[in-house]
Amino acid sequence: MATTHVPTARMSNPAYLLPGAAQAIQELLKASRQGGAPESILELVHLRASQINNCGFCVDFGARSALKAGMSEEKLFAVAAWRETPYFTDEERAALALAESATRLADAADAVPDPVWDAAADHFDEKQLASIVLMVAITNFFNRINVSVRQPAGTFPQP
Repeated sequence: MATTHVPTARMSNPAYLLPGAAQAIQELLKASRQGGAPESILELVHLRASQINNCGFCVDFGARSALKAGMSEEKLFAVAAWRETPYFTDEERAALALAESATRLADAADAVPDPVWDAAADHFDEKQLASIVLMVAITNFFNRINVSVRQPAGTFPQP
């Protein structure tokens, strides 16, 4: 007999409960897209960080957003195993490695080691790196909110 897990939000999304929070978050998200990093890269790092953090809402939202942005289904299906698949460019691999390191800060004393940073810096200029780093940080921020309040996938927090 199969059981279905239907998460229920514990509370309203904190970003909409505190005055000015949602607007500030949206402005930061908008700023993260101003550094010239390709939208496909930003979608990939968002999705990978969300997978690592087990944020069902953000994985669902990120996968849908990536498809809308033109990401191929083969890439989308392989993000979690990007090292073991042939679908990703060197540029994408560098961004994914950076996203993983910056998301798993507690997993290593040198959380973002020089080889990971240097590989990303070989493919992106400083403004593009700023966009990627901000996107990873914002994603981790979103993940922590949504996992804490158990924001269900397929829904959108209401203001």
